[in-house]
Amino acid sequence: MKKFINRKHELDFLEKQYQEQKSSLVVIYGRRRIGKTALIKKFIEDKPTIYFLASEEVESQNIEYFKRTVSGFLKNPLIEKLSGISWDDIFDILVKTKSDKKIVIVLDEFQNLCKTNPAFASILQRIWDEKLKNGNFMLILCGSLISMMQEYALSYSSPLYGRRTGQIKLKQFSFKEAKEFFPDASDDEFIWIYSVVGGVPKYLEMFKYEGDIYKAIEENILSRQSFLYEEPLFLLEKEVHEIGSYFSIIKSIALGNHKLSQIAQSLSVPQTKLTKYLNALIELDIIRREVPITEEYPEKSKRGLYFINDNFINFWFKFVYPYREQLELDNIEYVIENIKSKIVASHISYVYEEVCKQILSDLIRSEKIDVQVDKIGKWWDGKSEIDIVGIGRSMRHVVFGECKYSQNMIDIDVFFDLKKKAENVKVFPDQKEFYILFSKAGFSERLLEYAAEEKNIVLIKFP
Repeated sequence: MKKFINRKHELDFLEKQYQEQKSSLVVIYGRRRIGKTALIKKFIEDKPTIYFLASEEVESQNIEYFKRTVSGFLKNPLIEKLSGISWDDIFDILVKTKSDKKIVIVLDEFQNLCKTNPAFASILQRIWDEKLKNGNFMLILCGSLISMMQEYALSYSSPLYGRRTGQIKLKQFSFKEAKEFFPDASDDEFIWIYSVVGGVPKYLEMFKYEGDIYKAIEENILSRQSFLYEEPLFLLEKEVHEIGSYFSIIKSIALGNHKLSQIAQSLSVPQTKLTKYLNALIELDIIRREVPITEEYPEKSKRGLYFINDNFINFWFKFVYPYREQLELDNIEYVIENIKSKIVASHISYVYEEVCKQILSDLIRSEKIDVQVDKIGKWWDGKSEIDIVGIGRSMRHVVFGECKYSQNMIDIDVFFDLKKKAENVKVFPDQKEFYILFSKAGFSERLLEYAAEEKNIVLIKFP
């Protein structure tokens, strides 16, 4: 049996919903492979549950399958023999069921029911209002197609709007959470694994690592028979229409085009035509839009940059997709050599920055660093950039950080360069400034001595 990893916050939320003295309706959504079904199955382990996985077949077939599921749950074979039965008829049978415990009803791949019958959300709304709402039920609607889940379950125009008592948009695992998949790997080994595979549970589960990262990449990604070889293609085919447009945008960003104008220019299209595609990719957690942390109105900022938010997809578009012809000819060694020559400078060093932000957030949350910040991001202007900037409004704290994934120790000049760049970032007139340096290789003696005399400098060797 597979070990269930993490999701404590989500499980606690679902348990709280279950313990309510009234019926509850929870929507769980997120991209494919993110672990929605695994979360639900963990939650329902000790609960009376009707778990129904909707198919893409015609509605009559889904009704037939649901009827069979309910028949099995109630241990009443006569229900399965009923003909000409409707959704309402099945739920009528359910609400008459006597149970000491709240019954959980899961409609997994909910969007399939709405695809085969666009009126299904309205049918379910009526069933909720007239049958389930005043009973002792927990209805969970789970789906992968984010646009459809929003249209049929979450948006203001949805018939179910206002009925849900909670929702979970499932996200990728952080570095610390994902590490649980590889408990025997050192932090340094896992920096490489996480840079290649990212935080999607299915990808972590499928990536077999036995001490040699390049061998693992070859066997788990570059091999044409491997699960991950064409995964981005399968993912986008399921989630979006016009797959070519989305592919072109992701490829452009992977090649280093982060400004909207650069992406548009590289694709020879007007900027206005990209908005809907970029927004959809953000919803899918595949890309993210960043603005300098000091921007007062981020959503209106014209300084936004776009980055791939999924380490595996970023790796695939940098090191796999451009070399598909070589891989189809089984020239894997050529691709491996290319990866070896570029992966640290063009990929791992950037992932390292994101991991350092997560570590800083954990250190502050656990009060291991006496700093208070509300948000952590990065900062840039036309001339320079700072890897990490944290801002805390209540105490007027501003943290400036630098991250170096290098074989060379950080010397004192890196600190003074950071301090000079920080002079351009004035968030508060009376701000209290702190400096934090992350280094793979450690720090020089003179920087260690200098930091020991200064209370506002923190040095962290990681990993």
